[in-house]
Amino acid sequence: MQQINYIKHLNGVFLQFSKDSRLNPTHISLYVALFQLWNNFHFPEEFYVNREEVMSFSKIGSKTTYHRCIKELSHWKYLLYIPSHNPYRGSRIKMHKFGTSTGQAMYQYHTNIGTSSGQALVSINKHKETIKNNINFNKLDKPKNKNEVIDFFKKENWPILEAKKFYNHYQSIGWKIGGKTKIVDWHATAHNWMIKAEEIKKISQADSRETKKEHSQNQDNLKTTKNKNYNEPL
Repeated sequence: MQQINYIKHLNGVFLQFSKDSRLNPTHISLYVALFQLWNNFHFPEEFYVNREEVMSFSKIGSKTTYHRCIKELSHWKYLLYIPSHNPYRGSRIKMHKFGTSTGQAMYQYHTNIGTSSGQALVSINKHKETIKNNINFNKLDKPKNKNEVIDFFKKENWPILEAKKFYNHYQSIGWKIGGKTKIVDWHATAHNWMIKAEEIKKISQADSRETKKEHSQNQDNLKTTKNKNYNEPL
């Protein structure tokens, strides 16, 4: 873990945004979403992300736009993006530091009590506690029980068996993406599960059709007539 003065960091990065003509609102929205996840994980050197969750947080509806923007942010040195080709393991993100790391976050406020500096110092531990409370309040890091997952899948018109598969899988790995990154929104993860299940089903159906086709062709090739004249030369 590292100490980050998150106010100075945001001030620094937004100052850089104002000078960078290459950026558009989608880049900024994506960066803020990634910063919030970094914040939730207590500012590790690196962390893993789920594409669907980040797209949901940043309000990006297109996968093409998402990949283009995150690659550009990485190329322009706002962060380091290391994509994953494993559907069950998130991509790796390293956020580049802006500002300084003093271990304290500084808020501006106006008051007639106390000092005249116009600043209140809030410890980074207090900020972490606030983030933790917000996460607990949302209760989206994992479902309460299996029945909640079943109800969610029913609402999405998915079978109960698939809901049980989803629950048992993530329950066994502690509700973490790839067994490492804590899930922020299990609803988004469930939707991703459904998408993957549909893709696997389509591939399986295509393979089955291809197998039947090959079997049928082999049968045609082996057909012989019952009235064969064996006196005829081959």
